[in-house]
Amino acid sequence: MQLDQHAIWALALTVVALILFTRERIPLETSSLMVIVVLAVSFQLYPYENSAGQTLSPITFFAGFAHEALIAVCGLMVAGYGIVRTGALDPVGRGLAKLWAFSPTLSVLVTLVVSALLSAVVNNTPIVVLLLPIMLNVAIRTKSSPSAILMPMGLATLLGGMTTTIGTSTNLLVVSVAQDMGLSTIGMFDFFIPAALAGSIGIVYLWLIAPRILPNRTPQLEDSGPRIFTAHLHVGKDSWAVDKTLTEIIEKTEGAIQISGIRRSESTFTAPLPDAKVKAGDRLLVKDTPAQLKEFERSLNTTLYSKGNQVSDDNPLSEDQQHLAELVIDRGSPMIHRTLNEVHFSEVYQLVTLAVHRKGKVLENMPQGIAKTPLRLGDVLLVQGSNDNIEQVKKRGHFLVLDATTELPSTKYAPRAIGIMAAIILSAALGIMPIAISAVVGSLLMVLTNCLKWQDIQRALSAQVILIVVASLALGTALTQTGATLYVAQQFVDLTTGMSDRVIFAALMLLMAILTNIVSNNAAAVIGTPIAINIATQLGLPPQAFVLAVLFGANMSYATPMAYQTNLLVMNAGGYTFMDFVKAGVPLTLIIWLSFSFIVPIMYGF
Repeated sequence: MQLDQHAIWALALTVVALILFTRERIPLETSSLMVIVVLAVSFQLYPYENSAGQTLSPITFFAGFAHEALIAVCGLMVAGYGIVRTGALDPVGRGLAKLWAFSPTLSVLVTLVVSALLSAVVNNTPIVVLLLPIMLNVAIRTKSSPSAILMPMGLATLLGGMTTTIGTSTNLLVVSVAQDMGLSTIGMFDFFIPAALAGSIGIVYLWLIAPRILPNRTPQLEDSGPRIFTAHLHVGKDSWAVDKTLTEIIEKTEGAIQISGIRRSESTFTAPLPDAKVKAGDRLLVKDTPAQLKEFERSLNTTLYSKGNQVSDDNPLSEDQQHLAELVIDRGSPMIHRTLNEVHFSEVYQLVTLAVHRKGKVLENMPQGIAKTPLRLGDVLLVQGSNDNIEQVKKRGHFLVLDATTELPSTKYAPRAIGIMAAIILSAALGIMPIAISAVVGSLLMVLTNCLKWQDIQRALSAQVILIVVASLALGTALTQTGATLYVAQQFVDLTTGMSDRVIFAALMLLMAILTNIVSNNAAAVIGTPIAINIATQLGLPPQAFVLAVLFGANMSYATPMAYQTNLLVMNAGGYTFMDFVKAGVPLTLIIWLSFSFIVPIMYGF
């Protein structure tokens, strides 16, 4: 078949969109909205008419905002947030923490299995948010390597998420798009058995092999993870460092301090030369662990400083009740792409921000200061404040709190939240009502029963997820309506001519697995589903099997940190590098891919 201009344009825009989705400097929300707008405008200015004389309305590209899959995703995000907000999962976390004292080896396996099972019915992000600080503290107490625990736990939640239709937004999208194309409805647990079989093999790998592959990193701190933070030490008029040279300061700290620069004003930095003298009012740019930063503050009689988070009588740095905590900027945080000043961080949270850490890197400088540095997903803030204030931050759910002292926030509403989530799942599983309806009903019940407030719902809903889903559905519509998906399917069939049906099935799934580790898994799933159905139709094979190839392939977000948002959280908490994910994630991808390549064709008889 030949492609017309509209099909070529749809394919070209899809390629551009997938590239945009990988650009870190452009927010995913912006890229997604750009794709939707460009599609609508281009098809309005140059209308497309199919062979039957029907014109594709540009308004169709906005239909994703009312799509059943997106409604279900939003409802489940709200319900999942209710589970976290009420502390309903915290008894699980406490039980796992106690088990570690009994048998660390068995505890790793139980943690992996529990993480996977929970992720089958609750979005894996709150599972990871719950377990990360617990696993970190366990590693610290047992003096074991957190890197041997955290990544396997995060990947286990991804394995569990692919077992049901509600496990991930990707699953919901694939099932909904397949249904839109005329396939019979795929039930909540229709692919649970093959996913559980393959996932069990993956769990064994994460339990016995992955910890041996990952680097052995011993925690450097007693109460936090081994991250290097960039901070300013403010030299007051009474500081020991006044009129001292950098050489003298370094000797005072027994060579431990690393000074990258001396900040004299908002725009002036002095080079850290050995004979440079420090004056009152200077700020020393230093990089080290939280414990070392606090030790420098004590030994030099300086103050960890962040403009906009000034020390005051109401918020002293030296009070006994004050302690350090690390706040990870996760997907639901209001801080993404914003500065501390913009959100009035110190006034809202009553915490002093001391330093910042970014994605396994050390910030070389902060020319505008901590308070004016735009924050990114996965950044870690080192803060200090009272136990009560840090406890309140944890309860708000704006950040992932990594500290060893705050209590897990359990409330009397937890049983209600669990009951509502169970009702959502059962009503959909038993066919009483579609998951989109049951999830929305459950969201309303979360509000009516005081499990959530309306401001909580605003935080639960992610603009990034909503827009990437709508953009992916819009691209899928353009590709399908113009015949581009049929063309791509034909090219795939031609390239695999002479291969067995099982090899073709495996090749499609591997292609999706590679794509999902580079671009958004939702985009890969929505674009891949109609192509897979066309491939199966041309080969005379069961379309449902090839839909599962897309679903399972798009869930294999194991090999890169940017493949899934929880990978970024795990990367920061464990201090992993990009190559750590490659080392542990690629073997897992191959294991799951080979397992499905064997299991699914047997199930569907080809």
